[in-house]
Amino acid sequence: LVLNDTRVFPARLVGHRVPSGGAVECLLLRKLSTANSQLPVAEEWEALMHPGQKLKPGARVVFEAHGVRLHGEVLARHFHGRRTIRLWNEEQVPISEGSDRIGQIPLPPYISRHDDASDRERYQTVYAGQAGSVAAPTAGLHFTTSLLDELKSRGVEQASITLHVGYGTFKPVRVERVEAHEVDPETYTVSASTADALTSAIRDGRRIIAVGTTTTRELESLTLDAA
Repeated sequence: LVLNDTRVFPARLVGHRVPSGGAVECLLLRKLSTANSQLPVAEEWEALMHPGQKLKPGARVVFEAHGVRLHGEVLARHFHGRRTIRLWNEEQVPISEGSDRIGQIPLPPYISRHDDASDRERYQTVYAGQAGSVAAPTAGLHFTTSLLDELKSRGVEQASITLHVGYGTFKPVRVERVEAHEVDPETYTVSASTADALTSAIRDGRRIIAVGTTTTRELESLTLDAA
């Protein structure tokens, strides 16, 4: 049984424009780099931002809550609301820590309510560990610790991989031919122990059961050598 142990991080930032004060939302998608600037703590991110029409390169924003303030500047404008944004703060707080403290869990659109504090744990699998997803690998949400323990007691081996679910999972298909749709890349990792377990299962002729599509597409991306 192969499980995706990615964890959803509080990727949704709510703030305001500077100096107008207009409301701004920012969904962090992917860290690009540690920004090369004179700012004490700064990072560049790919993000979805709203309202997209007004947030042109050079626009300044502020996200603030719980004693943490993150400043942002739009560096580049891309298609369909995407932006490259530089985030920084003056308190020497790492950006990941700052966004974790003030960010909100980006619930999927079929959950028709605002997020609350409990979603930081409820919208996760019980085996979530590696933060980096903007959405949970939902096929695993029904597993409980007791169910996984029962499977182990019946001889079902379990292995973990990590695939951070990105915006591409939800990106609308805007082309007439589905073959022309460009799927965004996603980051994944496989530990040596998991690689050994997968190879051993193939050599022994045992089944490999993927929990969900994120696990499936990661396994499909691997070269498994049963020789």
